[in-house]
Amino acid sequence: MLLWFDRSLPTIGPGFLTSAALAAFLQIFGTALLILLFRMRNFAVGSTYVRSEVIMAAILGTVFFAETIDIYGWTAIFVSVAGVVMISAVRSGIGGLALAASVLNPSAAIGVTAGLCFALSSFHIREASLSFGDPDFIYTAAVTLVTVVTLQTIGLATVILVTRPQDFCVIARHWKPALFVGMTSAFGSIGWFTAMTIERVSYVKALAQVEFLFALMVSILVFRERPSRREFGGMCLTTLGIVTLVVFA
Repeated sequence: MLLWFDRSLPTIGPGFLTSAALAAFLQIFGTALLILLFRMRNFAVGSTYVRSEVIMAAILGTVFFAETIDIYGWTAIFVSVAGVVMISAVRSGIGGLALAASVLNPSAAIGVTAGLCFALSSFHIREASLSFGDPDFIYTAAVTLVTVVTLQTIGLATVILVTRPQDFCVIARHWKPALFVGMTSAFGSIGWFTAMTIERVSYVKALAQVEFLFALMVSILVFRERPSRREFGGMCLTTLGIVTLVVFA
């Protein structure tokens, strides 16, 4: 990108590095909590509570990061999250009462903590990218992305080298699926970092709930699964929230 736009690397200040390092650490810690959820019996409960990330992002943004959200924005956030939670609950076989009763479950606490980590990480990504004061948002988002991923790569590689060096051989053997996941994740991250540079984190998170609609469309079109009434209701709620966000907020 530097070659294409004939730009040079910006001056990296302590404010940028602090925000980038916090974003990198919080993303890793949140992902580690998600992996921990896979090992727990109540993974479905925890993964559903991770969806509270959008609500937490809205509250954190309003209280600590001076993000102004109008009534349409709050409506869109709550409606879209309600739709996603409904879809998640149906897919995991959890009833509404069972989900509410599981609020004190350890897996629910881990899920909420993971969501909090991802929400905070997003704000630090935005802070890092905006710290340059450069109107070229693609440029600042790219610098932030490369910095965060580099810090994560160095940190994780160091941990593996110290604790389980033999795992490098396992990683090398599985390079094909790792390459596919890495490339798709990279393109996704480009979208995330760029969006969070130019728009409020809470709105970006709310719009990203469209991911669940894509997942359901794949299951219907590719795997010939038929959505239930509650899944269809969740899809409608999520779509309504996203339309409200895009049109009115």
